[in-house]
Amino acid sequence: MTDATWEWDQTLYAGSAAHYTVGRMPYPPSLAEAIGAALDLDGTGRLLDVGCGPGSVTLLLAPLFEAVVGVDADPEMLVEAQRRADEGRVTNVGWRHLRAEALPADLGMFRVVTFAQSFHWMDRPLVASRVRDMITPDGAWVHVGASTHQGVTGDEQLHYPRPPWKQIDDLVASYLGPVRRAGQGLLPMGTPSGEGEIMRAVGFTGPTQITVEQGMVVERSVDEVTSAVFSLSSAAPHLFADRLPAFSADLRHLLTSVARNGRFAERRRDISVAIWRP
Repeated sequence: MTDATWEWDQTLYAGSAAHYTVGRMPYPPSLAEAIGAALDLDGTGRLLDVGCGPGSVTLLLAPLFEAVVGVDADPEMLVEAQRRADEGRVTNVGWRHLRAEALPADLGMFRVVTFAQSFHWMDRPLVASRVRDMITPDGAWVHVGASTHQGVTGDEQLHYPRPPWKQIDDLVASYLGPVRRAGQGLLPMGTPSGEGEIMRAVGFTGPTQITVEQGMVVERSVDEVTSAVFSLSSAAPHLFADRLPAFSADLRHLLTSVARNGRFAERRRDISVAIWRP
């Protein structure tokens, strides 16, 4: 369980938006293919992506729908999402700056509602209850569980060194303290679990579970891993305040000392998908 005293605030990911695109490994096209096949998506209907961040899932799934709405509580994330939409010439997506707790916000009904690495930051019983009433009778809630900042751990020999994630965590702790930071608060017990009980309590059925296997080894640069660190709520740039330049220098020194020719390698993690029906 998360710490009962922690409360969301608008600084949770302050300064992280620009680092997402660089530091997070993108969701693969096979994720869209798996969701599309499971839900018989055919380019019709509407998608709502809640806690959309910079549009990582929103833009990937947009071709499967007639219209798409991404909502997020961080305005910088939505600026980055629109930039990426413009870059990819995606024209069927709109963005709304609001917290999930403010739904339905006159957004209407949706065939699919997605949550990708976002639900744990919300008042989950409240959001689940409100979102259930926004899904069409034949629609679905799709929860995407993934870790896109970091690859698989282990002793497998790769063609470049792995990023030194343990040392990175230790460096962050030396600046911010041993207890995980999140916005203006602390998360000594991490983010909450127990999603299934919450979903069933408000009337969802399921879930249908899908695993999107990746497994490929990818190369990552020092810049990419640096941005991966700053994309985390526990190491968002604002947390370091006036010590940010010193931390950045120490982080880059650590990464450069471990990398070979400025490169790392990691094996990408599988992605879990849970599909719930209203």
